[in-house]
Amino acid sequence: MTDERYGLLDGAIAPELNTRLFGHEAAEDFLAQAYRSGKGHHAILVEGPEGIGKATLAFRFANHVLSHPDPLSAPDHLQDPDPKSLVSRQLASGASHNLLYLTRPVDEKSGKVKSAITIDEVRKAGYFFGTTSGTGNWRIVIIDPADDLNRNAANAILKLLEEPPKRAMFLVLSHAPGRLLPTIRSRCQTLRLTALDDAAMSQTLAHLGLRMDPEKAADLLKISGGSVSQALKVLNYGGLDIIAAFEEALREKGPAARKATHRLADVLSGKDSDVAFGFFMDHLGGHLMERARLAAHAGALDEADRLARFSSGIAERLTISSAYNLDRKQTILDLFTDLAEL
Repeated sequence: MTDERYGLLDGAIAPELNTRLFGHEAAEDFLAQAYRSGKGHHAILVEGPEGIGKATLAFRFANHVLSHPDPLSAPDHLQDPDPKSLVSRQLASGASHNLLYLTRPVDEKSGKVKSAITIDEVRKAGYFFGTTSGTGNWRIVIIDPADDLNRNAANAILKLLEEPPKRAMFLVLSHAPGRLLPTIRSRCQTLRLTALDDAAMSQTLAHLGLRMDPEKAADLLKISGGSVSQALKVLNYGGLDIIAAFEEALREKGPAARKATHRLADVLSGKDSDVAFGFFMDHLGGHLMERARLAAHAGALDEADRLARFSSGIAERLTISSAYNLDRKQTILDLFTDLAEL
């Protein structure tokens, strides 16, 4: 694995290479102390919003465990990984025989990331546990995120969780734990992470070498909602321009509104626009839920229900659009048409 792996946002550091983590000190202490007790759970479900450092935390803990295979002699806190250590070098290069990182694979034909973690990926875990570790160390599987497991893959993971091999550990990451099989959740110890506060966000962005315009810092932090990935999309993928274009499309009427909508749809459906499109859909979902909240607060329950239903139906529409390879621009235009009717 390298810092140029597929899907890594511009400006981000791959979690296996990242030596710093901010804002999750309590979670780090919990993991370290649970491991040192010798009674730590074999499967940890690390849940929380996307882009707040769950994968970085998982690799830090994996580094800690593999560097201190005897729990009783391990430190009671997680230290920043030493990039020069053997364990760190092996994790950074993907050459560790003691760690398996499961995420959505790249389709060899299209060169794009598949829409789910498949059963073939999970079978790698079976083989991984079936081989003998030359060091007798722990075997750790990181699933990032488990929300992306398709049904067959989820059932296969469940079987491994039910009958874990000796000295096996699972770090199961989830942005939306409600999408996981209840049986998977029940076999994991839950560790909930929250969105980063402004101080942790500022420290993280500084660690990434990103400088915020002091006059725009407050707006950036508000839009990011405590997510570093959202901040990177704002800074490096034109997030502010997308929001401004969206607001213009909502504000205008008649031909001006259609022109603004088509202009935004062209940007979001252009070449290499996947990240921008994802940012827009996240923003649209947040916009709708905020409108639903305000409507409910004002007593307009029917309107709140319509907005909430529309928001929850967007994911299904996008899944259908992707499955049938429908034109993205038309999908966006249809969303605006339906939004206007609300």
